[in-house]
Amino acid sequence: MLPIEHILPQLKQTLETNTTALLQAPPGAGKTTRVPLALLDAPWRQGRRILMLEPRRLAARSAARYMAGQMGEQAGQTVGYRTRLDTRVSAATVIEVVTEGILTHLIQSDPLLEDYAAVLFDEFHERSLQVDLGLALVRESQQVLREDLRVLVMSATLDTAPIARLLGDVPVLSSEGRAFPVEVLYRPAASAQRQPRVVDQVTAVVLEALAQQPGSVLVFLPGAGEIRRVAQALAGQVASDVVVAPLFGNLQAAEQDRAIAPATEGSRKVVLATAIAETSLTIEGVRVVVDSGQQRRAVFDPGSGMTRLVTGRVSKASAEQRKGRAGRTQPGVCYRLWSESEQYGLADFTPPEIREADLAPLVLELAQWGARSPDQLQWVEPPPAAHWQQAVELLQLLDMLGEDCAITSHGKAARALGVHPRLAHMVLLGRSLGQGFLASELAALLEDRDLLGPGAGADMHQRVRVLRGERGHARVDPARIQAVRKQARRLEPATPSASHASAPASTATEVGRLLALAYPDRIARRRPGDAPRYQLSNGKGALLRDDDALARYDWLVAADLDGKAREAQIYLAAPVDLASLESDLAAHIQQRDEAEWDDRRGTVVARQVRRLGALLLAEKPLAKPPAELMQQGLLAAVRRKGLDSLPWTSGARQWQARVGLLARHFPEDWPDVSDTALMNSLEDWLAPYLMGLSRWAELQKLNVHGVLNGLLDYAPQQRLNELAPTALTIPTGSLVTLDYTAENGPVLAAKLQALFGWTRTPTVAGGQVPVLIHLLSPAQRPLAVTADLASFWANVYPQVRKDTRGRYPKHPWPEDPLTAVAQQGVKRKS
Repeated sequence: MLPIEHILPQLKQTLETNTTALLQAPPGAGKTTRVPLALLDAPWRQGRRILMLEPRRLAARSAARYMAGQMGEQAGQTVGYRTRLDTRVSAATVIEVVTEGILTHLIQSDPLLEDYAAVLFDEFHERSLQVDLGLALVRESQQVLREDLRVLVMSATLDTAPIARLLGDVPVLSSEGRAFPVEVLYRPAASAQRQPRVVDQVTAVVLEALAQQPGSVLVFLPGAGEIRRVAQALAGQVASDVVVAPLFGNLQAAEQDRAIAPATEGSRKVVLATAIAETSLTIEGVRVVVDSGQQRRAVFDPGSGMTRLVTGRVSKASAEQRKGRAGRTQPGVCYRLWSESEQYGLADFTPPEIREADLAPLVLELAQWGARSPDQLQWVEPPPAAHWQQAVELLQLLDMLGEDCAITSHGKAARALGVHPRLAHMVLLGRSLGQGFLASELAALLEDRDLLGPGAGADMHQRVRVLRGERGHARVDPARIQAVRKQARRLEPATPSASHASAPASTATEVGRLLALAYPDRIARRRPGDAPRYQLSNGKGALLRDDDALARYDWLVAADLDGKAREAQIYLAAPVDLASLESDLAAHIQQRDEAEWDDRRGTVVARQVRRLGALLLAEKPLAKPPAELMQQGLLAAVRRKGLDSLPWTSGARQWQARVGLLARHFPEDWPDVSDTALMNSLEDWLAPYLMGLSRWAELQKLNVHGVLNGLLDYAPQQRLNELAPTALTIPTGSLVTLDYTAENGPVLAAKLQALFGWTRTPTVAGGQVPVLIHLLSPAQRPLAVTADLASFWANVYPQVRKDTRGRYPKHPWPEDPLTAVAQQGVKRKS
């Protein structure tokens, strides 16, 4: 009996009296397959269906089939499932297991969810973006439209606090798991200096496990590439009774099913899996886990608008779940490819996807829902502001959101296609260009993992030709080609009978033209030089491999890059011609007059330019540029050269320090004149004095002190001299300049003898800031520094007098400096 059975009566009773609950049950407890079946006879169901969200397609199919089998049925009868390209439901279906995008589509189509009595969120601890979105939408529907709708959130980890905060004061039920003991063996790399490839390390440990342990082996690897390489490395090294089975998301469904099926009698399996096997799946016969300790996540950079795949360490929670796969049905062993000390350094949990994902699809979904800002919904964790804003800007660029962030008709049509907004935009506009079928093929290809894989070059047109049946690529999985073709036909229903093999021939530049519609911010122009380096229209840099066939083109569209901040590697691209860009992206091309600084000539150069984002398409010089444009050119030069490039004088820097001191003590009365503030406000204080200038030599004649003083009105100028005087009168009657730029300034430096009788330390800023006194020897060398003259005369002066008067016998060193007469020179003759 599964451990969850003990808590099912309590769960059913809880949902009788509460519409929302949280269930925590560790992997192996049976929550995925037993909870939905247990709710079939709930009186509150009233003939309605139960909807269970399962994040992964493989887990959704597997859970539905298992539950159907428990009832002696096939999937599609009482229990069915819906995934993007595979559906098994009927009029008799009561339990629907769906993947993430399906739930969003259902609730958008029917916010009341009238056909459903309950929504179950399985494996909520994985915190995918669509799960967070789904819960936010379902909770709003429940609170506003369907008070009777049951919501059950099921999590495998004990980190339920964030979910409980969102759900409020709802019952939290916990179930014990059924975990057999699992021995952990650490197998770190032998040498920290020479780290072996993960493929070699995993292969060695798998062979060790096969030799020393009975049963099947489940191996966790970061991605499909590593899975293929480990499979190749094991080929010929394992016994004939060992079956090596890959398991990852883009694998054909039949192959996935074979991987999770029990090993045949007399054989055992080595299942090479990604994180897809961490939860929800039980692979019969597995009692050994080999964990590489790595995972691959998509991390979005709002600054560049690009997503990059990052391979990093797993969290402690993920490592524990992976270990638990070895103890599902019997005691097991887990080999970890890191040290026990490294285990303590792992993060507790994997970051929720909402922190790191491209939010454009989510923002479009919410716009359709009617929410124009994230604070209009309740979240387990709200979307990051920078990611949200980037998504809004992209959707507005694609004409899917208006200036008020409301969804447009184009946005509604794009959302209905169920692909990323960029690709949907390309498909819709491609139809208007008579290229709808090619656009749908490109969208289907880009939505999936690269058909040809690494090492095949970046040419997208080559992928289209392979999709249309071009031979010469035997390593391409035919099942994957069929899946991509199926998705392309779904996106272009206007030509349902179209055959990819008989589609009209397309050119590489036609492919590039369509991609430019989806990625107007990733148009790439080759930089001068031999290496294939490019500037993107979003201002970032990119590069191709030197031997790539596309390297000969000056203009490309980069559809896929690795997302590196400085210079991204282009993975997929197509050439594009300038005429198409001028025509199709006319709304995004700006023509304006610009002024740039020419260092070589020492002057401002004005020209008329046409730009697509950061890319210069065309330019011509301006014969008679307006003075305002030349002014902007000089300001640009100052920004580039820095504030120190201006003709500062000592007086100007002292003025800046004086006002800066007062601004720190009276921030409401005095402006911020720090270098940073001045650089950020050049247009306010410097620009008026640049009118009519065009050369740097003219700028060097500027009176910076006078310009800065113009920031103050007449009254503050007078008040400045009162609160922060430039000089003070000392006891000799002399006027000594204060240095406000000195460390801990203002500083007054004077000979010690010139300050005899001065007992009170002078102050500025209305008495709030004491002047730091540098007491000098007759040779103008520092003897002491003090901000408390009275204390100096009483405590320090006697020692200074003792140490110094022998060196300067002609100067006065009275025992009582407070009554002595201040003097600048040697002793006066009596």
